Amino acid sequence: MAKASIYISVDVEADGPIPGPYSMISLGACVAGRHDGGVFTAEDPQARTFYRELKPISPEFVPEALAVSGLDRDQLAADGADPAEAMRDFSAWVREVSGGASAVFTAYPASFDWMFTYWYAIRFTGSSPFGHSRCLDMKTYFAARWDRPISGVAKGTMPKHLLSKRRHTHNALDDAIEQGEMFANLMTARP
Repeated sequence: MAKASIYISVDVEADGPIPGPYSMISLGACVAGRHDGGVFTAEDPQARTFYRELKPISPEFVPEALAVSGLDRDQLAADGADPAEAMRDFSAWVREVSGGASAVFTAYPASFDWMFTYWYAIRFTGSSPFGHSRCLDMKTYFAARWDRPISGVAKGTMPKHLLSKRRHTHNALDDAIEQGEMFANLMTARP
């Protein structure tokens, strides 16, 4: 029998399009649910959460990207968490909430959030709590399960009962919780 999986909904805010030249400025995560190999069980996404605002790692930023989050770069430089410390804390939190289960990263869409989270985890801790590939993209999952072309999938094209009733605020924790609710809906709904 397969090892149980714990699904962690993750959202990041960044000040540019790629990690390295640009910075992840906030990281939010929540436990969305657990799959024991036979049954998926949703969890209250507000019950077990993680959130950090991080110091920028470079002087480069794209003003329009920074504006999305509403965070102040000067304040982050002064008061944000050290990226190495934040990623050690995040990895420890993922291990703690996972118990003996395999942690699976999930997001909508996952590509941007995974890219920053994985890069930061490897750069600042030397490893990822999700391994190199335990990532499930909600957008792709929906397209495959509901037999839709991925090029036509957006939240606005999805059935309303699959979406969270929460607002998308661009606060990384708020949005991770919103996505956690959507993930549970996707896992339990029938196409």
